Amino acid sequence: MAESGLELFHGLPVRSLSLPNGDCLRVLLHGAHVVSWVAAGRERLYLSPRSAFDGQSAIRGGVPVCFPQFNQRGPLPKHGFARNLPWLADTPPVLTPESARLRLRLPASAATRQFWPQAFELTLALELRPACLQLTLEVHNSDVVPLNFTGALHTYLAVDDVAAAQLTGLEGQPEWDALTDRHGRATSPLRFQGGFDRVYDAAPQALVLHDGPQRLQIEQSPDWAQTVVWNPGAELAATLPDLPADGYAHMLCVEAAQVMQAIAVPAGGTWQGWQRLSLT
Repeated sequence: MAESGLELFHGLPVRSLSLPNGDCLRVLLHGAHVVSWVAAGRERLYLSPRSAFDGQSAIRGGVPVCFPQFNQRGPLPKHGFARNLPWLADTPPVLTPESARLRLRLPASAATRQFWPQAFELTLALELRPACLQLTLEVHNSDVVPLNFTGALHTYLAVDDVAAAQLTGLEGQPEWDALTDRHGRATSPLRFQGGFDRVYDAAPQALVLHDGPQRLQIEQSPDWAQTVVWNPGAELAATLPDLPADGYAHMLCVEAAQVMQAIAVPAGGTWQGWQRLSLT
């Protein structure tokens, strides 16, 4: 039978889920931030050892929830406020021999209204299966006016050496290179030499991250219009205080995202979008 529990991780409350085959994950209540996913005996997410686990700051690595603003494309703090606030885990996990599921939620509060007047509730559903993790973000608009947001599941994937890694599946998709402000179409496979920051129209098929002999399949629901692929490279990494100088070499962000145009959720309506990671 799968197991779950509430413990501490770097001093912060964390929920853990595990399966009989040894697969497991950890998610902090701070930001509903997934900080670890072990599958087939290997950690699949990158988490910076220099992250500040102070219960207020954003954490570098794992899977941050960016909401209701992507990056600095608006008036709110970078990537919004959801990743910096405590979430609630007020329902028990659902456990079976083959899966473990947990839901965390962030309702509107005095803390959110400091940044944003909207009435809303976020839910992050996590489903752990053998060699597979699915994260589903749900946005419920409990207000009497429309809710408009951008955001992402900002997934940091662990790689042995990003310079040797390849990402396939985006070939032919419209591409915006944020570093050069150039538009084009993706070639395949994507390779990573130096800084990389590009936004793609989401592909209809699964992406595959090739990391030596390892293969990780990455899928997202069509509710997310874009896929962001990011690596800071050595030059930018050297300026980031919460990332080791060589941290860039061991990570690649592949994000299910909404960047270019806000999603509009009508009053009383609900939006849902997921990302699924699975070993092949």
